[in-house]
Amino acid sequence: MTTNSSPQLWLYDTTLRDGTQREGLSVSIEDKLRIAKRLDQLGVPFIEGGWPGANPKDVQFFWQLQEDPLKHSEVVAFCSTRRPNTAAAEEPMLQAILAAGTRWVTIFGKSWDLHVTAGLKTTLEENLAMIRDTIEYLRSQGRRVIYDAEHWFDGYKHNPSYALQTLEAAIASGAEWLVLCDTNGGTLPHEVSQIVQDVVRVTGDWVSGTGDWGLGSRKESSQSPMPNAQCPMPQIGIHTHNDSEMAVANAIAAVMAGAKMVQGTINGYGERCGNANLCSLIPNLQLKLGYSCITEDQLTQLTEASRFVSEVVNLAPDEHAPFVGRSAFAHKGGIHVSAVERNPLTYEHIQPEQVGNRRRIVISEQSGLSNVLAKARSFGIELDQLKAEAKQILQRIKDLESEGFQFEAAEASFALLMHEALGGRPKFFEVKGFQVHCDLIEGKEASNALATIKVAVDGKNILEAAEGNGPVAALDAALRKALVNFYPQIATFDLTDYKVRILNGHTGTAAKTRVLVESGNGHQRWTTVGVSTNILEASYQAVVEGLEYGLLLHSQAEAAVKVSS
Repeated sequence: MTTNSSPQLWLYDTTLRDGTQREGLSVSIEDKLRIAKRLDQLGVPFIEGGWPGANPKDVQFFWQLQEDPLKHSEVVAFCSTRRPNTAAAEEPMLQAILAAGTRWVTIFGKSWDLHVTAGLKTTLEENLAMIRDTIEYLRSQGRRVIYDAEHWFDGYKHNPSYALQTLEAAIASGAEWLVLCDTNGGTLPHEVSQIVQDVVRVTGDWVSGTGDWGLGSRKESSQSPMPNAQCPMPQIGIHTHNDSEMAVANAIAAVMAGAKMVQGTINGYGERCGNANLCSLIPNLQLKLGYSCITEDQLTQLTEASRFVSEVVNLAPDEHAPFVGRSAFAHKGGIHVSAVERNPLTYEHIQPEQVGNRRRIVISEQSGLSNVLAKARSFGIELDQLKAEAKQILQRIKDLESEGFQFEAAEASFALLMHEALGGRPKFFEVKGFQVHCDLIEGKEASNALATIKVAVDGKNILEAAEGNGPVAALDAALRKALVNFYPQIATFDLTDYKVRILNGHTGTAAKTRVLVESGNGHQRWTTVGVSTNILEASYQAVVEGLEYGLLLHSQAEAAVKVSS
């Protein structure tokens, strides 16, 4: 827990630039604006919006933020140093940076002599001039500069003297932050720690005038990392990649060695293996090490922010991600559940609510009675472990899972099973039968499907038919059409995900199929399961239970309103 005396760390999010370089991730201008506003709410001080000179989308993004600025965060434009043997004032990409209208600009330059000679194909001295000229020009235009030392750690290990000269050039030109980048992601924490300590010591000597390249004649900058803060000398930041699965560890090692800014992305998105994951860094730094990153209230929004970004970029969330994953505080083993029920500290390193997550008790064939009791309580059902119903539910779960059902991923089906065992499962409707007919149209990839279904509601039989672009879609549409006049709230239910798994593929076409259907009503989501050797039968089971559980939630909400009034 942070206090007023907690040391300040500056978070710098690069999801909208570095994160979008992840393979398979693509965002629109509207997507970027939505993510930026969500990060603003989360309290991230710096948000890197992109490279305005690199593509039209980023240009539009910065223009729109000028019209509708963020409330708290500083949006940052990103760019490289000028090209070799040109003047910074005549560099077109720097003009695009100025047009973006941001107060802060991040400039990256080469730290590794290999990249200078082999990549830029220029001299080491010209590279230093490129760093100096670019930063001096941007400073002359009233911009504040964060300098990203690209490939810093590899460059320092290969030629420490030259790598340090690049930082000296950035300091002498007026950079307020020096961000050390492990661009290839191959450095280990003990190396990061030692090298950051070296840089903190050497840059301190430079500014004080006692170092090898003493900068005592340089005027102290009165500009600060954020308005109204004090910054007597350039501060050190860290930017790590996850190619060795060390990005979070390396960032923490850098902070412990003196870095004051941490760069990363939401959910660790980024090129190749990704960037440092802010969803892991923030709670580790704030809850474990006592640094001040965001407020406690903002920290409770972390899980929601993680899932929001994954939804916007259309990537499935990592269910097993630390802190924010759906399984981060899930307990499956019976002994574990029993212990957590007595004292959560036995198997939880923090309170899940601190990061906006929640504890989950997982039900499976490995469950003990304590799992069933705890899971029932999460649905508002109190079971007596001494009574037969609890043991019957546990045995029923194990019997069904031996047939291929899976309740750890289908909590709504488990809730219905509990209500049925206790004699309290509502009978909203009864499906009397259904038929599905598919037409394969030659020369077209898609097929049309027609489903006919017979349903009984309150003793009245309804026969309906509907079309869909597949048999499950047609079946779902026909069922909704038959029920919506009786239960108008069904119109708000959506089938949001559909997963199929073959359980025993060695049996060929006789294999069992497990279907998981995720449904939602705009406020809640729930998952149901069906299993059969017939994929349509398995789908039917899951779809029907999805509608049934949604109706159960609606009836419970109505009952709660009546009680409160």
